[in-house]
Amino acid sequence: MLALVVGHGVKLTLAGVTIGIAAALPLARLLASLPIGVRPADPLTFVAVSLILAAVALIASYIPARR
Repeated sequence: MLALVVGHGVKLTLAGVTIGIAAALPLARLLASLPIGVRPADPLTFVAVSLILAAVALIASYIPARR
């Protein structure tokens, strides 16, 4: 049961991250003037934010699944 719930959470997270990156890449050019020192398509920023989001989502699905 634990693997089923966490697996479903991981699938939703991957779908959300994929859609978010696909939407963020074109929209990043609009916000290029705001962050200082960050390029519009900075791969390190996209990877870091995606990993943090995935970790939080995994924890958020694991805790209720464990109960």
